[in-house]
Amino acid sequence: MTIRIAATAQAVAQPGTKIIAIQPSAGPASIEGYADEAMAVPHMLEALFSEQAKDPSIAGYVIACFDDTGLDAARCILDAPVVGIGEAAFHLASLIAPRFSVVTTLSRSVSPIEHNLVKYGLGSRCARVRAAEVAVLDLEDAASNVYAHISNEIRTALIEDRAEAIVLGCAGMTDLAARLSQEHGVPVIDGVGAAVRLVESLAALGLKTSKRTTYAAPLSKSYEGTLPNFINENSGL
Repeated sequence: MTIRIAATAQAVAQPGTKIIAIQPSAGPASIEGYADEAMAVPHMLEALFSEQAKDPSIAGYVIACFDDTGLDAARCILDAPVVGIGEAAFHLASLIAPRFSVVTTLSRSVSPIEHNLVKYGLGSRCARVRAAEVAVLDLEDAASNVYAHISNEIRTALIEDRAEAIVLGCAGMTDLAARLSQEHGVPVIDGVGAAVRLVESLAALGLKTSKRTTYAAPLSKSYEGTLPNFINENSGL
């Protein structure tokens, strides 16, 4: 899945933009619900901080999980802009349609996505968050017929929700957007491509995450467990 995400990112990127696709060395195989998110965040932050340490010139970062897992924390530890694919897709959808629906994987992901929509101020623009009831890892299984499930949910969203655009609610759907858009005759937005383009725009404008208060580096303090060096190396004190 990381390889497919990288391919999409590179395909939409401007000439000269280099995509570096990484994944944590530990954590859940997929993120489906709040518990998976919590278990994934420390390892994800460690991987991101490691990349920044290796190359401080990196222009921006994309978190390729539709729940925008660890997004606020990543903005605290990284200097360059960080964009989540859920956040990016919602904002782009709001620019091209008055109402959009989200089609995600499992029902357990609906509430976290709804929470994020309200957090980003876009709850009223989303007609509904729908689940196609396919597991994230099934998106890697050609025999699982996930495309049909997703397509059927889009068809229902266009009729019942009166949606005028569709947001795909999982990075594992990244290579389906163009085909689904052509089939249904409406914009279908993939968050990976949306986030890459937004990061490029922020970088081109010379904009970085504000470190004034909310996204300031972590305060210096003792940490127990596996990440004390990682946290304290990035401390504001």
